[in-house]
Amino acid sequence: MLAIRSALFNASFWFISCALAVLGLPLLPFPPGIRLLYRFWGWLTLGLLRSFCGIRGEIRGKQFVLPSPAIYAVKHQSAWDIFILLRALDAPLFVLKRELTWIPLFGLYLTRLRMISIDRSKGPRMLRRLIPAVKQGLKEGHPVVIFPEGTRKPPRAPAEYLPGIAALYTQLHVPVVPVALNSGLLWGRNAFVKRRGVAVIEFLPAIAPGLNRHEFMQTLQQALESATTRLLAESQL
Repeated sequence: MLAIRSALFNASFWFISCALAVLGLPLLPFPPGIRLLYRFWGWLTLGLLRSFCGIRGEIRGKQFVLPSPAIYAVKHQSAWDIFILLRALDAPLFVLKRELTWIPLFGLYLTRLRMISIDRSKGPRMLRRLIPAVKQGLKEGHPVVIFPEGTRKPPRAPAEYLPGIAALYTQLHVPVVPVALNSGLLWGRNAFVKRRGVAVIEFLPAIAPGLNRHEFMQTLQQALESATTRLLAESQL
């Protein structure tokens, strides 16, 4: 039954995604319109997950979402993370791998919204693009989302934090909000079958500017890993 429900979700998701991508083409000259379309897409996807797969979303720690632009350092376990962040944050910019901008139509929307694409193969050299792009996004009033491990990881995989988030924190002098979640238990990376349950995203207290690189990374990792471990234990999966 789970496989059938998941197949129905997948078919509905791809149909709606392709339809919106085509119908939204007239909005391409108008980024605010595209953002509304993206938010609607996220809302529809969360509704499909709830209807077909029994996955309900819960947002915790809304009081820690800052009114001023900030960087959100998010654990990344599932595609669900993107959709819930579109709902929880106002016009976020995502730091994403360059290959996503190559996807037909979808990549065109990402480019028009000026999402921050990076070439991960360049290693430390990609910081030359990342830092000014994030700075500009913050200046324009957008919250910026970055996945500090660089990619989706299984829920209980060992933490491997990349240097990009520390470089942003130390050079841009803005708050970093850690964000924990448990979504990978229900919709894992490349998983066909989705499991019924409550997917939780939790915003944690911001890390204020002023720490050195080592102190910041220690504080960030402790906050994210302890909160994620707690959420995984709550779900009992």
